[in-house]
Amino acid sequence: MQKSINIQNKKARFQYEILDKYTAGIVLTGTEIKSIRNCKASIAESFCEFNDRGELFVVNMTIEEYIYGTYYNHKPKATRKLLLNKKELKKLNKEVQNTGLTIIPLRLFINEKGYAKLEIALAKGKKLHDKRETIRDRDNKRNLDRIKKTYK
Repeated sequence: MQKSINIQNKKARFQYEILDKYTAGIVLTGTEIKSIRNCKASIAESFCEFNDRGELFVVNMTIEEYIYGTYYNHKPKATRKLLLNKKELKKLNKEVQNTGLTIIPLRLFINEKGYAKLEIALAKGKKLHDKRETIRDRDNKRNLDRIKKTYK
């Protein structure tokens, strides 16, 4: 078992333009925290949405079943409630409804107290030409670093 858990959504920064970040707690049941501590979770295809009561949920987040859990095990793709302040929830809900932005999880980690936290971001989807620009910038930076390395 690892000391620090840091499960990231690597495609999120490529497909979305990140506008604002928040750290939210997750309501977990039973053996889910044990699977997260064993790094058996994935947030690659997940997203966040509000229900009709204004509560925020993460959808499509995969937490694999715990190996040693018997009939107490959890469902791997269940929707899980996120915990934020009321002010933050209202702000996010307003942004999502009015401007058509989306909320995506960026990383899943365990803080120093041992609680599982999810870093979420208010994001805007990138167009194809924006993605090409990101690739071009990344290649240029890589080439500059290679040139700097040869002249040191």
